[in-house]
Amino acid sequence: MQVAIADTPVVLDPTGVLFLPESRTLVVADLHLEKASSFARRGMLLPPYDTKATLKHLADVIERRAPRRVIALGDSFHDSNGYGRLADADRLRLAALQGGREWTWIKGNHDPEFPADVGGDVIAECFAERLTFRHEPVEGLAPGEVAGHLHPAAKIRGNGRSVRRRAFVTDGMRMVLPAFGVLTGGLNVLDRAFAPLFAPGALKPFLIGDGRLFPVAFDALCPD
Repeated sequence: MQVAIADTPVVLDPTGVLFLPESRTLVVADLHLEKASSFARRGMLLPPYDTKATLKHLADVIERRAPRRVIALGDSFHDSNGYGRLADADRLRLAALQGGREWTWIKGNHDPEFPADVGGDVIAECFAERLTFRHEPVEGLAPGEVAGHLHPAAKIRGNGRSVRRRAFVTDGMRMVLPAFGVLTGGLNVLDRAFAPLFAPGALKPFLIGDGRLFPVAFDALCPD
């Protein structure tokens, strides 16, 4: 689905990534690799397969879109030691995904530091096609901003039931991407955390369905 952010055309992919066709740039937010192992270190045991599954999903969309550049919008690892905990097979898969293309890691609040051998470039924010890419959206007007951090999700109700899904959220001037990691949750777009970013009633979510995206009017949204 093609939309515009501050007059820059972008493609929203139903996997939850954003694609810039002009520069063939793929943008992904909040992978949270090694989240399960981070929880395990604190005594909360989860199945240790989140990184493998997330990288598999990312590999699939990279193969389909064939980007020249990948921008990861922060919280790519659940903590700054996450890369060091990668299994050998996952480390090799990540290196293979980086091969032959430019790779940019944006620093997040979970991963403010990266090891020297992570590959690619590690920066606080970057610019491409008149857009600004950062991890955490700034309050107030920010035309052309593309961010992650908030893990947007939207809930709608109809025919006696409700549906809650990950979502892109935009007002045409900026966009917040859904979290991509398989162990990440979602924050309802009606939560007060979104209020400083979008004028009342101006935000428009695109719900991620089964291989499709569904634009939803603001009046159709409901809180959790």
